[in-house]
Amino acid sequence: MFVALLIASSAAIAQQAFWDSSDAYLGAKRPDDKPVVFAAGQLAEAGSFVMGRVAFSRDGREFYYTQGDSWESLEHAQIKLVRFVDGRWEKPAMVNEKFVSPTLSMDGKTLYFRRGYMKNVWQSQRTPTGWSAPVALIDAPFGVYDFMPTERGRFYVGSEAAPDDVRYGATYVFSRLTFTPGGPRVASLGQPLNTKGFNGDFFVAPDESYMIVSTNETPAYESELYISFRKPDDTWTRPVSLGPAINNGLAHRWGQFVSADGKYLFYSHGTSEKDCAVYWVRFDTLVNKLRRSAVQPA
Repeated sequence: MFVALLIASSAAIAQQAFWDSSDAYLGAKRPDDKPVVFAAGQLAEAGSFVMGRVAFSRDGREFYYTQGDSWESLEHAQIKLVRFVDGRWEKPAMVNEKFVSPTLSMDGKTLYFRRGYMKNVWQSQRTPTGWSAPVALIDAPFGVYDFMPTERGRFYVGSEAAPDDVRYGATYVFSRLTFTPGGPRVASLGQPLNTKGFNGDFFVAPDESYMIVSTNETPAYESELYISFRKPDDTWTRPVSLGPAINNGLAHRWGQFVSADGKYLFYSHGTSEKDCAVYWVRFDTLVNKLRRSAVQPA
């Protein structure tokens, strides 16, 4: 037991040492509390852009992202991977085509993603040489938008509004998904986390302590980023804004992701396809500030 704990502790120290090194985050210069484009000019090929959720592995040595040329079509979308090997970051390599929203399992052995925008989740398993061919995990008769696992073995998605949600004007809601013998089932997380309109884009912390949600959606899906904290009774606080540096005008904001060290928030931002990019910003100090001032539901 002691040896196992010692090995685990050494691995954790080595992992944190990498996150703290100049090699982490593709070697990019760290931002402060003002969002900047992540790895500008390094990831997307000519005629394309980086969009949607990105994902770093827990050890920080793998980076996954989606390259595409359209918000409306995934015909040319590719999930790509950049790995840190032998002291350097390799060039981006394609993992699969016509999929989006790469999301890693907590143990890093499964890669989840979407084909199309609703109702399905696919997965690949890690192999000695890369990733297995994609297979369907969920093909549901109801909406499944985004998919995120947690350390407790729970799963969160955006899905169709329940009758109670429809009454306050929600068309899509943040929900918890469970796998049952009869198939996957979803249960809305209700108010105040969900609000009027579309509630679909989010990031849930691995320990489920908070959710970063796209909210205040316009009919054209422009949105702002807010945060809600989970309470001891498993309900959620009223979401509060991440502030004017992030919510600095009308734009599409989605694909939220927080690095495993908790220090940086990544998200897609664009007023159109022409200026769409993934931004990142210092997050650990911001989240601690917002946690202290979180507004409780009435």
